[in-house]
Amino acid sequence: MTEATQDTSFDYTLDERQRSMLDAMGIKMWLPEPEAEAAPQVAAQAPLQAVSTENSEQKQPIAGMNTAQPAIEKIAPISSTAVPMPASIALAPRPSGIEQMDWPTLQSTVSGCQACSLCASRKNTVFGVGQAPADNTQTPQVDWLIIGEAPGENEDIQGEPFVGQAGKLLDNMLAAMKLGINGAGLTRSQGVYIANVLKCRPPANRNPSLEEVAMCEPYLARQIELLRPKIILAMGKFAILSLTGSNDPVGKLRGRVHTLKHASYQAPVIVTYHPAYLLRNLPDKAKAWADLLLAMQTYRELQAGDSSAV
Repeated sequence: MTEATQDTSFDYTLDERQRSMLDAMGIKMWLPEPEAEAAPQVAAQAPLQAVSTENSEQKQPIAGMNTAQPAIEKIAPISSTAVPMPASIALAPRPSGIEQMDWPTLQSTVSGCQACSLCASRKNTVFGVGQAPADNTQTPQVDWLIIGEAPGENEDIQGEPFVGQAGKLLDNMLAAMKLGINGAGLTRSQGVYIANVLKCRPPANRNPSLEEVAMCEPYLARQIELLRPKIILAMGKFAILSLTGSNDPVGKLRGRVHTLKHASYQAPVIVTYHPAYLLRNLPDKAKAWADLLLAMQTYRELQAGDSSAV
């Protein structure tokens, strides 16, 4: 058998571009110490191919580089240092004296709030929408307050809560509540005010964090104090948590009247599913309708109590 020798050494030298690509992929290379001379090896059963001088001078490809390179090249420019992130908006303490603000001041304060990181990604704050006050210096006078969780993408763009498909479903739910003038359904422009716990959209419509809920709660509390609604409809887990203090599932809390977690104002709270949830879980629409019936019954009882007290 004829003996053959093969140069088994590899050139492990990486240029700056390759090192950057490996860093971006999170791959750490172990580089062996260079050997003085490769020992000759005896060929196995199949003869080894001779390595030409031209091939031995080429850098050997790094495992996985060809498949990862198209994705890595989308990171531009490729550099040995981290690509700097855009400068974030400087945070500022939440303004003091919220509990003393009138409606226009509260609305202006929410619009300029930079108390948490959500201010850096929002397009608009979402204060709320509902029956217009007699003039812009006054608070809307409404019987119903509807509280959702946080703005979504459409709400962030338009600066109004409950728009898009979830908003259409809420409008249909209000129209089915024949409590308006001459038995007409409710609308978001008459007798109702709609707001969210959070006034800014969480990125990618993720769930609010408890810290973000806590940061926005004083704004919502002041809205409730100024609006003085007769009844509150809490839609979704985070609205229920903020208004009642309970972290139990919606299914466990619905079907009864809850007490508002508020130091200076009290109103009955009816809990139900968020319209966005109902769009994904159609069978639960029947449960939501039962919740609306309970809310309407509670409201009528309040109205009857007010009438008898006169």
